[in-house]
Amino acid sequence: MKTIMVFTLMLAFLSSNAQYKKDNTSAKEKTSTTKSKETMKKKILIIVSNANAIGPNNRRTGIFLPEVAHPYAEFSRAGYQIDFASLTGDTPYLDALNLASDPDNLAFLTGKGWEAMQKAGKLSDANIDSYDAVFIPGGLAPMADMPENALLKEVIRKTYERKAIVGAVCHGPVSLLNVKLSNGSYLVNGKNITSFTDEEENAYAVADVPFLLETALTKQGAKFHAAAPWSAHSIADGNLVTGQNPASAKGVAEKMVNILESKKK
Repeated sequence: MKTIMVFTLMLAFLSSNAQYKKDNTSAKEKTSTTKSKETMKKKILIIVSNANAIGPNNRRTGIFLPEVAHPYAEFSRAGYQIDFASLTGDTPYLDALNLASDPDNLAFLTGKGWEAMQKAGKLSDANIDSYDAVFIPGGLAPMADMPENALLKEVIRKTYERKAIVGAVCHGPVSLLNVKLSNGSYLVNGKNITSFTDEEENAYAVADVPFLLETALTKQGAKFHAAAPWSAHSIADGNLVTGQNPASAKGVAEKMVNILESKKK
């Protein structure tokens, strides 16, 4: 009788211990799954120019501060991972530091944004396929080193064709110029887009830029949409998002976030 009782107690202990291990394993798996979901953040690559001068008079330039700071703020608020890459891997330059009092601009300069941008990796070293979106801010700088950059064109083509998002603002859409898809057509052909307009350029830097961006994009078949000069204006056409000028940078980022969030559903 005593033997039977001991045997029964042992069975109960082993059963209880097995259930504990099962429950504990299940809890760990749930925790692991939760952590996995938490770490699967959307990833944004901001691609920046390395130019710091443009035109016959060597006008000083760089990335226009609000065109990188405002999108950075929107992507940060969405909880995305934000990385930077430049064409050469050298430290990029900033323009429009006189606008530093704007809250998002100031947060970029004094927080992690500008620090991360200074440490931008080289575009050729980036694992482009790991990003959910690429974004190209403007300033006059991209007009100097992005119109014909072969690697940049290939990065944008691949990103666009795999249905990830391509965003650009102001002079940043010069990165779309001369991008040819696998079928041989220009990426911008038939697309609804915008950029810094000819009217805006004629009152800003016509003597410094090598060409007028609106005209160049239109020649490659873009359906160009212009709003009033310096007004906020952004357009999404599928997975391509463009903005007209510095005031449009926030809107471009918001549209990119909306598209990315809609993909989760």
